[in-house]
Amino acid sequence: MIVLKTKGNKKTRVNIVTLGCSKNQVDSEVLLTQLRGNNIDATHESSADDAGIVVINTCGFIDNAKQESIDTILR
Repeated sequence: MIVLKTKGNKKTRVNIVTLGCSKNQVDSEVLLTQLRGNNIDATHESSADDAGIVVINTCGFIDNAKQESIDTILR
């Protein structure tokens, strides 16, 4: 079970950003289901800027995918 400690009563929102192939999309959907199943406020590809945690799910083997990940993190 994942426990997120935050200040106050507001739950921390997790936003999952998926980059890369369809396998990454499936993995993100599985992660989203698991987080929500553990009563964690999770979204996928949310455009809102209110997530306390952002998970970037991507491929680390292809150079273009690695660069896209780095650019996304820096944004």
